[in-house]
Amino acid sequence: MAADPLDDYIDAVAKALALPVEEAWRPAVRANLEVSLRLARLVDEFALPDDIEPASVFTA
Repeated sequence: MAADPLDDYIDAVAKALALPVEEAWRPAVRANLEVSLRLARLVDEFALPDDIEPASVFTA
């Protein structure tokens, strides 16, 4: 059975950052990454016109 690309990514990033990821943490790490990727996909798919200008100053 092929390894899951998301699990491979978690392993590679943990290794690159020398960050230990205990087996008990993996489901939570994976769930967080899945949510982050889903939200990033929404932002990436939002079409913006080519002539859009960024706000010069953002205030809340």
